[in-house]
Amino acid sequence: MKRIVIGLLGLGTVGSGVASILRTNRYDINCRTNSDIIIKKALVRNLLQDRPYSEDIQLTDNPFDILHDPEINIVVEVMGGIEPTRSYILEALSQGKNVITANKDLLASHGSELFAAADQNGCDLYFEASVAGGIPIIAALRQSLTANKISSLIGIINGTTNYILSAMTEQGRDFDEVLQEAQELGYAEADPTSDVEGLDAARKLAILSTLAFNTTVTYEQVFVEGISKVSKADIKYADELDCVIKLLAIAKNEDGEIEVRVHPALLPKKHPLATINGVFNAIYLVGDALGETMFYGKGAGSLPTGSAVVSDIIQIVRNMESGSKGLINSSCYQNFPLKAVDDFTTGYYIRIKVKDEPRVFANVALFFAEAGISFHSIIQKPRPDRSAEIVLVTHPCKERQLRQALDSLNSYSKLDKIYNVLRLETSGSLSS
Repeated sequence: MKRIVIGLLGLGTVGSGVASILRTNRYDINCRTNSDIIIKKALVRNLLQDRPYSEDIQLTDNPFDILHDPEINIVVEVMGGIEPTRSYILEALSQGKNVITANKDLLASHGSELFAAADQNGCDLYFEASVAGGIPIIAALRQSLTANKISSLIGIINGTTNYILSAMTEQGRDFDEVLQEAQELGYAEADPTSDVEGLDAARKLAILSTLAFNTTVTYEQVFVEGISKVSKADIKYADELDCVIKLLAIAKNEDGEIEVRVHPALLPKKHPLATINGVFNAIYLVGDALGETMFYGKGAGSLPTGSAVVSDIIQIVRNMESGSKGLINSSCYQNFPLKAVDDFTTGYYIRIKVKDEPRVFANVALFFAEAGISFHSIIQKPRPDRSAEIVLVTHPCKERQLRQALDSLNSYSKLDKIYNVLRLETSGSLSS
């Protein structure tokens, strides 16, 4: 049986999960690959810290003990960050080592560079764990769905924000209260900015869009809005409109023009993604041959993410055995332009407070009519202070039209406040 030697860059939550799975499922994995797979070394910051499943692993604080070890066939990067991680991966590839990374931040900004280095050195670069934890969406896009032209992809790909919005919906609680609970439970970081402001989801969407549309999309090109402005009132109005609010990652290819955006949106309750709650992730996509399909599962955690890493290890070992490693890394043979934000077309939810006086609503409606926007539904509720809270839900219109209407509204003397503006996503529903 062939011996395959692995070096880990990082032995934290995910690295420990990898070590656990390789140990627990060793017999099956070895039989499936016809190889004896072992972890020889792991890069750590503190050599004295106790770590689970590290008894047979040589710990080092010198990355070159791994990168320049001729016995190591595969380098698994689970340490995160841009630098020095980028340099470590490039060095591993230059040494002819296959690389597996779970690093969405790095791939979303420097993926093209890393894929080019892998191709140049005839190595595999795999990254299943970079998006949606244990859900095998990367393998599906790179293999099972390659007979299709993907027209759209909509995902819930950040467990922290999905947990927060689910709790707000199910329990009627405030954003700040649920965020604090998520931090106490370990679902949110001490600094939750990357999650709640949509940055984490944007990085993952850049990776998914690149694969789905075979064109390079970077994190910096994704339009992003977070969930910190979503209130209990918005959740309640969404329910009245037979919708839920989710942080959605949306990518579309419309006539060869790519649209990529991450933002909270009202989603009809009949949409399959509307039922995805808690820390779970899901990706719903449409292909020309397959039609509609959805992937669902745990988006983070030691064992789910470790499962994705180990699946990449198994595939690379099989590639090594068949002599086919390094054949397909980057598949960006297209060069589609990105759609301008002004041309995004969705429905909109606008919640405002105005003076409760004659002709006020007529003037508000006129601002939208002048921008070419019509209403799908309207909710108006009087308040005891002689004001009115109005929720306007528009038919689909372009972003530039909405901004024109909001500019007019903001200059209106009878407007007290614009509480929130959210998009309405209605595309797609599984036929079942």
